[in-house]
Amino acid sequence: MTTYNLYKLLKEELKNGSNDLVTRTSGQIIRERIEHDFVQEENGAVIALDFSKIGIVDYSCADEIVAKLVSRLLSGEYGDKYITLAGLNENQKENIEVALERKDLAVMGEMRDGKHILLGSLNNYLKETLLLILKKGKISAKDLSEIMKLEANTSGTRLLNLHKKRLVKRIDEIMSGGKVWVYEKI
Repeated sequence: MTTYNLYKLLKEELKNGSNDLVTRTSGQIIRERIEHDFVQEENGAVIALDFSKIGIVDYSCADEIVAKLVSRLLSGEYGDKYITLAGLNENQKENIEVALERKDLAVMGEMRDGKHILLGSLNNYLKETLLLILKKGKISAKDLSEIMKLEANTSGTRLLNLHKKRLVKRIDEIMSGGKVWVYEKI
């Protein structure tokens, strides 16, 4: 996992002495810097945006940085990469969550106390599946079918949808019957 220190980027790009991410213009400058670095990462890379040294994140900055990055990631602009958030406080979490929910997006995050959370909007059956993956670390469609008593195509679709939303990674694994997709937490 590669960590992008948003405080460091803020100091380098805005040079205004503040540790707050406020205004859409500031958010755009920081997002463009993140995108510049992000496109150079290898496919499969997990990028953590570290908010631990940031104070306030207002809605417009949350929308400009997090929601737009996630939206563009899902549209395929950055290739096969993943974004997670780290070092969040309650205030940051609330504004980021509103920005994500308004665009029907979701992203994994970690609070400053180390608690892993899902931010944004995700339907209940996908949440339930994601929680199982977070608990087990990784899972195949066959395992999900057995654990949750689902049809094979239903479990495969759930896992694929979580992968398309970039909430889990998909890897090839050799099992007794041959090669299968395994979905793992990021």
